[in-house]
Amino acid sequence: MVYWGQTGMAPDQARAIGDKVEKAAWTARAARVTITRDEWGVAHVHGKTDADAVFGMIYVQAEDDFPRIEANYLTALGRTAEAEGEKAIWADLRQRLYVDPDQLQRDYDASPQWLRDLMDAWADGLNHYLATHPDVRPRVLTRFEPWMALSFTEGSIGGDIERIDLKALEALYTGKPEILLAADRHLIEPTGSNGIAIAPKNTKDGHALLLINPHTSFFFRSELQMTSDAGLNAYGAATWGQFFLYQGFNDHAGWMHTSSTVDAVDEYAETIETRNGVKGIRYGTEWRPLTSRQITLAYKGADGRQARRVFGVLYSSHGPLVRMEMGKPIAFRMMWKPVPALQQSYLRTKTRDYAGFLKVAGLQANSSNDTLFADDKGEIAYLHPQFVPVRDDRFDYRRPVDGSDPATDWKGLTPLSKLPRAVNPPSGWAMNTNNEPWGAAGPGSIRKADFPRYMDMVGENPRGEHATKLLTGRHDFDAPGLIAAAYDSWLPTFATNVPLLTAAWDRLAPGDTAKARLADPVALLRDWDDRWGAASEATTLAVYWGTQMCTAILDGPCSAGKSPWARMDALDDPARLAALDRAVAELTGLFGGWRVKWGDINRFQRNDGAIVQTFDDAKPSSPVPFASALWGSLASFGAKPYPGTKKWYGTSGNSFVAVVEFGPRLRAWAVSAGGESGDPASPHFTDQVSRYAGGALRPVHFYPADIAAHAARTYHPGE
Repeated sequence: MVYWGQTGMAPDQARAIGDKVEKAAWTARAARVTITRDEWGVAHVHGKTDADAVFGMIYVQAEDDFPRIEANYLTALGRTAEAEGEKAIWADLRQRLYVDPDQLQRDYDASPQWLRDLMDAWADGLNHYLATHPDVRPRVLTRFEPWMALSFTEGSIGGDIERIDLKALEALYTGKPEILLAADRHLIEPTGSNGIAIAPKNTKDGHALLLINPHTSFFFRSELQMTSDAGLNAYGAATWGQFFLYQGFNDHAGWMHTSSTVDAVDEYAETIETRNGVKGIRYGTEWRPLTSRQITLAYKGADGRQARRVFGVLYSSHGPLVRMEMGKPIAFRMMWKPVPALQQSYLRTKTRDYAGFLKVAGLQANSSNDTLFADDKGEIAYLHPQFVPVRDDRFDYRRPVDGSDPATDWKGLTPLSKLPRAVNPPSGWAMNTNNEPWGAAGPGSIRKADFPRYMDMVGENPRGEHATKLLTGRHDFDAPGLIAAAYDSWLPTFATNVPLLTAAWDRLAPGDTAKARLADPVALLRDWDDRWGAASEATTLAVYWGTQMCTAILDGPCSAGKSPWARMDALDDPARLAALDRAVAELTGLFGGWRVKWGDINRFQRNDGAIVQTFDDAKPSSPVPFASALWGSLASFGAKPYPGTKKWYGTSGNSFVAVVEFGPRLRAWAVSAGGESGDPASPHFTDQVSRYAGGALRPVHFYPADIAAHAARTYHPGE
């Protein structure tokens, strides 16, 4: 950019010249980038340098769904209220507790040159897209700056910071504790992912296999390939707006991330003491003053104009104060290492084997994701997150600990060698389903007793049981076999609960009116094989019954620390039978009878490009046979009814699914929810729906000759 003070020119003239120079530079870089779209609309981007490839890959993301890119960065930067109004102010404040634009600009300036080159290319690619698409109207972000990439370095939007409760944050900074009385209480649809790595010893052809199966909100990531003359060659899923492939593979290795059960985020109950009019915290024998930071947030007012609110946020030596509990302010502490996090996220996409992947993991800037790894050397691994603070295991870090006791504080990071992991395990497989790590390669494969409690705060889940059953003792896997396993229809939650239900019904007295009333529904479930299917009436009844049991465990006394599955298992006979009674009544009221095929209710619908969908029973939709992960289904479809609908519509679960075979020549298969484009007018808006619902993954075009043979269009950014 040319500045008036340097040239003697008027500001408008200098700005016009600067804009012209900048656009010329974008056009020159675009000429070094080639984009090939295949028959599914998937972009294969090639650049001379890695930075060129980044320029192209972010450009194609903007082509496919710029609104989601902007939404993600409004979230990451704490600026959503500028588009959506004051209702979003607390989410913005939460983000800005850590995201300081001035500090991120300093972090950018201090970053390695290679990383600054990538961030520059990222911003240039987005700005080039906006410059060449004047019809696109951003809600807020009309220009992207390189430093903004540092606000969003982890592949899941939100991440650790979402553990800060927004209602509690609002109550603290407004002084209105009554806000907490309106807190919503509901059972949350499980999110996370499945990852499975199979060693050559357990495959037909002696090639390692990897299942990539993230469970996220639909249309959450873009499927693409990015290559360069500098050795980059990565394929997979990029969260909208990021310039690295969060889950994917290159020509030698693959990586799959699952949300971890590790505790890497802590809360401290602070003891406040005032000295000479200054508030501080007690810390052992010390007194530490609180620090404050003024945060100014813009928001769109009711009249459409921008307004501002100013917050004075307090920080202890542990972190920002985020809520009150038992009369004490609670400080929040999490990983905040934006530069190393972005380095690790990008560099792992270029690793070629386990040793290289582990070297990049040494940056220790991943706090929330387990990793399943496989490569063409036949190596497989389960890895725990690398950012795990060392703590005193006497304390229960699932709850706020005493911030005045120095013994509760972090004592550095756990070395990689001291973290749970399973590398080339004897079982020949490794997996994670957002469950405890101890059975990652089979029961007891990682000794729980060797690690502190904070390495896992959740325990087992039904998907973990399901995966273990499928993987144990099997030595004939190939790619089709792993795909079939990923869509295995068994529902272990019901395999446990249906026998409890039938036993409860059997114990009813012969004259009990429920005995006759529930005889047919119980018989249907008794004869069921505990497997989902589009034509299955038992699946429908079971899911409605299970949903009613979930309501029962929320409304009744909850056992602290127990999973929802353990609480369902513990329901007594009357509660279990009453839940079935309610399920039968609900189905009958909605559909005129309780025997309804699951595929008639469980539907996929994509009406428009809106980020928050509006569903309509009168509009076309497609049946989906698989069910929620809550019931132990590996293939997850998180659906529910919406205002005005009887049918259930999915919004989360299986989003991108891929299976990779690491042979002498890599082969892969993939499918995405709906399609690659967010534009309803695109042929790639819903072209993958039938494959998605049927688990019919399509071949991935990875090598240049294959890409050329399936090319639908080849062009440069801006054309």
